[in-house]
Parts: sequence; structure tokens; C-alpha cells
Amino acid sequence: MDFKDIIRALGERVNRQKEHALTEESTKQAFIIPFLQALGYDTSNPIEVISESIADVGMKKGEKVDYIINKDGEAILLVEAKHWKQKLDNHDGQLLRYYHVSKARLSLLTNGIEYRFFTDLVAANRMDERPFLEFDITTINDQQIEDVKRFHKSYFDAAKIIAAASDLKYTAALRALLASEFKSPSEAFVRFFAKQVYGGMVTDRVVFQFSDLLRKSMQLMLSEMISDRLKSALDKEEEIKKQVGEDPTSSIIEPEMVGKTRVVETTSDEMEAFYIVKSMLRKYVDPNRIVYRDAQAYMAILLDDNNRKTICRLHFNGSKRRVSTLDAAKKDVMTEIKDLDEIYKLEEPMKATLDTYLGLATTKE
Repeated sequence: MDFKDIIRALGERVNRQKEHALTEESTKQAFIIPFLQALGYDTSNPIEVISESIADVGMKKGEKVDYIINKDGEAILLVEAKHWKQKLDNHDGQLLRYYHVSKARLSLLTNGIEYRFFTDLVAANRMDERPFLEFDITTINDQQIEDVKRFHKSYFDAAKIIAAASDLKYTAALRALLASEFKSPSEAFVRFFAKQVYGGMVTDRVVFQFSDLLRKSMQLMLSEMISDRLKSALDKEEEIKKQVGEDPTSSIIEPEMVGKTRVVETTSDEMEAFYIVKSMLRKYVDPNRIVYRDAQAYMAILLDDNNRKTICRLHFNGSKRRVSTLDAAKKDVMTEIKDLDEIYKLEEPMKATLDTYLGLATTKE
């Protein structure tokens, strides 16, 4: 699995198992330690990952940092871990005290779901009150994964991370501000735009009128941008199918349409199952060649994004979860599973199908 797959699989695992993590320690073992391992650190090596390290802070003696990550003998990241149900806002001060007595310029506060990374952009050697990178691992997006990748042991460079931290911090703040304005434009925001298009004096009455106009205009603009992106993606999909000689009206990938918008919901179970299949078959083929296409009835997992090279199909939309593989005659063989880990039992038929597509299958005498 590549880094993106590992992080997404961990997010799916957290979402599925969090209700069973009843203590802070179980949260650490099930969610936080796997995250540190995903970053390439050996959590069983007490030289690289120090747990429960004592940090004397002023008159407070014996306080402990949950984890200190070392690289080349130097502390590079402090980690304070909490139970997944705890609100992180209540613990910023504790991590700030640790930061003050440490040489590490980066710190992480997490409950295994929310992750907040801090540095000292405002005042040297004093941890900022606001994180420069913040995400929920159960809903993490591609750009956030790329930002997290900077902390991987193989790429870690504190100077580069801190240099990028300022942009990340203010970009996040601006996005939050824009999201708020798009939802409910402030008076100053409305006045700014009204002055650009209204010929007269911008009175309170004009502001009231333009508030609704501006909100509708922004919603329309976003809708058009989404439609353009969707059209571009569909055009690309049609081009791919033409290149492989497929029927562009094939129903396997055509979900229900409402207006011009596809109505398909990709569930967390489907995504985790996809990552399991991708991880399981990486021994035999470049994992980047294994992709999925989701539809109303099922999710198809394909080789080379080719509808004629189906590896398996996930039927998770009903009351039961079933996986269909292909036999030697390319007929569906349906298998009901109770747990996603049971997918690993289907490696043999999936590999046989994969071998057929790769031209590796042998004919029995």
C-alpha cells in the first residue's frame, strides 16, 4: 500500500472501531501508534519513539509527554494523545508547557481522530495557540494527506515543514473565512461587492438587498464550477472507454441520474474493502493499476480502469455484504462476508482472474 492508501485505510479503521476503544490507552494502541507507524517510525524502538517521557515544567515535576519522536538523536516531534471522545481544545495548554522545555519545534495534539500540528510562528520557542495543520483522519482529503506526508521519516525536514507552516496556517484560516462568508455573507463582505456593481450610495437598504443576491450568486458560481468539473471528468471517462474499445453506454458504471448530477454514495466499508483488495494484490501487479468505479448497485474493482477487466464487485448496499468474484468461465461467484477481513480469503480467485488479464494464466491439460 502506498502512503495515501495506508492513511485512508487507517481512517476507515478508526471510523469502524472507535466505539470499541473505551480507554485512552486503547485509543493510543488502536489509532495513534498505527498513525506514527504509517509515518515510518519504529514505535518499538525506544531510541526513536520515547513513550511517557518525563518533562519537568517549572514547579511541576514529573509531568509526562506521551511520545517524543527522535531523529538522528534529536527530538523532532512531541505528541500528546487523548481518548477519542475528548475535545482537544481542553489540552492545548498542556502541550504548550511541554513545548516550552523541549528542543522540538513541532508538536502534535491528537485524540486519534482529530490531528492538530503546531509550531512557533508567532514567537520563537513558544508554541502557537492555533495549529498550522488540522484534519479529521476519517474525512482526510488528498491535499491534507500530502501535507501529512511531510512528517514521514523518509521526507522529514523540520526547516521545510516550518517554512510551509505559515502558508498552511493562513490558507486554512482564509478557507474557513470564505466558507463562513459563502454560507452567510457579513455586512462588510456585502458592502465590498455591492460597491463594485451598484452605481449609487450603498445604504443599509442596498446591503439588505445585495446580501441575498450575493449569496445566490456565490451558490450559482459554485454549482457551475462543480458542473464543469463533473463534465470534464465524464468527458475523460468517455475518452478512456473509447481507447479500450468499450461501449460508452455500458450500464455497469452508470448510476442513477438526477438532472446532471450523479447520485452515488461511496461508503466507508466499500473504500476499506477496496484498499484491502488493492493491498492484497500488490504482490502481483502495480497497485496503481487497481482502481474502483462505484455505481448504484455495487462497486466494481478493475484492472487498468477497464470495465472488461473486473477483478471483483462489492455488493454492500443491501442488508448483507457480498463480494462477487469470477470463475474460470467468467461467471459471478457470490460470497457473503460478515467481516471485511474475510475478503482476504478470496485472494485465490482474484489472483486467478488477475492472471488471466495479465496473460499469466495456464491452461490445464
